[in-house]
Amino acid sequence: MAIRTSFTTGSALVALALGCAAQPAFAQDEAAGAETDPAAVGDPIIVTGTRRTDRTVSESAVPIDVIGSDALLNQGTTETNRLLNNLVPSFNFPQPSLTDGTDSLRPATLRGLAPDQVLVLVNGKRRHSSALLNLNGSIGRGSTGVDMNTIPPLAIDRIEVLRDGAASQYGSDAIAGVINIQLRKGQGGRAQVTYGKYITTMEDVAQVQSVAPTTGASNDPVITYTGEDRKRRDGDTVTFAANYGLPLGDTGFVNITAEYKDRDPTNRSGPDIRRQYSGVGDVRETTINRYNHRFGDGKSEDVNLFVNAGIDVGTSFELYAFGSYGNRQANGAGFYRRSLDARNRDFANGGAPFYPDGFLPQIDADIEDIAGVIGIRGETGGWNLDLSVNYGSNRLDYGVSNSWNASLGGIASPTEFDAGGLRSGQTSVNVDAQRDIDLGIGDSSIAFGGEWRNENYKIIPGEEASYIAGPFTFSNGAAPGAQVFPGFQPSTAVDASRDSFAAYVELDTDLSDMFNVQVAGRYEHFSDFGDTLNGKIAARFEPVEGIAIRGSASTGFRAPGMAQQFFSTTSTNNVAGVGLIEIGTFPVNSPIAVALGAQPLEPEESVNLGGGVVFTMVEGLSLTVDYYNIKITDRIVLTENLQGADVVALLQAAGVVGTSARFFINGIDTRTEGLDIVASYRVPDFGAGRFTLTAGFNVNDTAITDRRTFSGFAAQRLFARPESFRLTDGQPSNKLNIGLDWDMAPFGASLRANRFGSVFLPIGSNNDLTIAKGAAPGDVTLSPKWVVDLEARYTLMERVQLAVGANNLLDEYPDRLPFGVVGGFNFGQNQAFLPYSSQSPFGFSGRFLYGRVSVEF
Repeated sequence: MAIRTSFTTGSALVALALGCAAQPAFAQDEAAGAETDPAAVGDPIIVTGTRRTDRTVSESAVPIDVIGSDALLNQGTTETNRLLNNLVPSFNFPQPSLTDGTDSLRPATLRGLAPDQVLVLVNGKRRHSSALLNLNGSIGRGSTGVDMNTIPPLAIDRIEVLRDGAASQYGSDAIAGVINIQLRKGQGGRAQVTYGKYITTMEDVAQVQSVAPTTGASNDPVITYTGEDRKRRDGDTVTFAANYGLPLGDTGFVNITAEYKDRDPTNRSGPDIRRQYSGVGDVRETTINRYNHRFGDGKSEDVNLFVNAGIDVGTSFELYAFGSYGNRQANGAGFYRRSLDARNRDFANGGAPFYPDGFLPQIDADIEDIAGVIGIRGETGGWNLDLSVNYGSNRLDYGVSNSWNASLGGIASPTEFDAGGLRSGQTSVNVDAQRDIDLGIGDSSIAFGGEWRNENYKIIPGEEASYIAGPFTFSNGAAPGAQVFPGFQPSTAVDASRDSFAAYVELDTDLSDMFNVQVAGRYEHFSDFGDTLNGKIAARFEPVEGIAIRGSASTGFRAPGMAQQFFSTTSTNNVAGVGLIEIGTFPVNSPIAVALGAQPLEPEESVNLGGGVVFTMVEGLSLTVDYYNIKITDRIVLTENLQGADVVALLQAAGVVGTSARFFINGIDTRTEGLDIVASYRVPDFGAGRFTLTAGFNVNDTAITDRRTFSGFAAQRLFARPESFRLTDGQPSNKLNIGLDWDMAPFGASLRANRFGSVFLPIGSNNDLTIAKGAAPGDVTLSPKWVVDLEARYTLMERVQLAVGANNLLDEYPDRLPFGVVGGFNFGQNQAFLPYSSQSPFGFSGRFLYGRVSVEF
């Protein structure tokens, strides 16, 4: 047997320095709270990245972070995605606005890749994706993701984040990694109410004092400002949540979580400096609310319910089930249509404004999310067996309010519309088997299994008035359909499904006390595009106790999303340098897309390489450093908004009203590489309570290595400079998390600081791919920003906890975007009233103050 040298001493000062130089993980100690096996406190047993049943975090051959329930609950936000954004350095969750349905169902990313390139599991079972396809000006454009905000933080025992490719173990989507959410199952209960609101001053956004009447036929009014930045008090949010676990018979359990959340909208718009009325000297110009847009978080009301249960069947098996129901009623705003706007002209009334003072059209989203898993697992003959059936669905219905269909005229047009909806569903059957085996060289585990999965996608048409091109489209050029979101037409209705079958095998063996090797392979067949075979090898070598080297190499894939293949609609988009235009999004098999050169989508394929070191020599300190390199070929992207006489002619020939078209293509190859540094340190007891330091750092770089061309469309016309840089540089180039948790009963406190690196914005309309980053007129770089959160807690009678805190304590904002002529370039006027970028990695809402009362029972 190999002998490892043991080092048990170290300097606390060096440990502290190492812990702070790295970047945030999360408290791995007691990661699962009271439900963690005491033997695993400080180094919990993991259930992600291996099917072996005795593997701990520090022993893993691939990087895994474990986030405990305390880290999730000791924050002011109650959105799971925002919590992960504060805790995981390679996780990004911008909060865009004016992006249609994306305002209500926002995407998140891992390691700078797309939302659909990370796999989400709940209790180890694949979570279904949302029905929403992100389209308009947001990170994750052209992708669908899992709505993790339907999972209440109070329902979560812990979250395991596997930062490594794992398609050979779990199947499609696991290119960036895997997020495995483990639900609570312990007894007892906790109820809590959280209330907070934004109390903030908008940096570099002026407060209007007065407006002078217009004096000419086309000039904008003269506006006088107070000289002070605009102050806001909004976004009131209240969350009621309760969790209760109780025994089920003598050998079972049931754990129930319910959550209700009501969030008022925020508005971070600047003053609209444009002329609002056509008449010269119109007195209304001096009195209209110049903050007429609604730029920020939309109105949202959520109800979420989670149940997790299990009961022994006989002496060796457990029947288990878990499921969820969620409903979100959300409201987001579009661009304000001014009184003089052509889209406000009522041609049935001589072209007079339909809304005398203009209007703010709104998108109402009704989102329903349902999931359920039932299975049986247990041990027989040395084998651990698991058979399960998994169902999940997401429904998104669109309504449009405070709008109209200008093409019908004011007499015929309603002002509220049923615009149709989207449906996404998934059903799967899994069988898994694992056992420990003796290969004569060390502890070993073998696992194999299979999966059948059915995926379904539907588009439901809206009412006729929501999409029809009325008579004034053809006589006066009026925009067809409900403004802000034209409804889905009957011609876009679809009900499509596909099946897939998969089989995998995994071997995890200790070749010695120092050396562990893991090998996995997976074959999968999809009914729409065929077969894929992927493999993985990972290894960990620990020559000295407390210092280990690890690495992995794997291939992976992501099947084309159902929405990417079948989504179709026409919508109004704000295109840089062009303005608001009608854009048609067409499925790849439609005659229009085929005429433009579309081809059936193929799966994305990836090669993941990773390697790093683990340092645990100093008691209480864990430090990991991991490099990754991810190459993706045939990456699926949404083309640019294709415009020009040839495109318009094709649309007109097909009877489509619009000036632009787009569709999905296997358009580019990319390479993403980066470094993750994660550390935690439990400070030795010195009589002032328990201190835990956490730190994490991620640096990430994505480059496009190849591009596709076809049908006379040059590369820069298919996927031009703005969207290319959104993909490669639209997320933080680096991110640093630092955390300090202190507990000295009955007091406690948490301090977290996040530094978000720079984000590049090619705001100008230049599509030339040869122009370097920052070299084109209109290029803007958002500078790095620190965001600090602070919470203080006090516990009464051991069961009642009071907490107060601040998210974004220092009221930090992203850089204000330029408008007008700056440095010889005309940025236009939109950014006067849309002052911050939706690509800001920490949003743009400002300081949020909150209080929380929790009761345990």
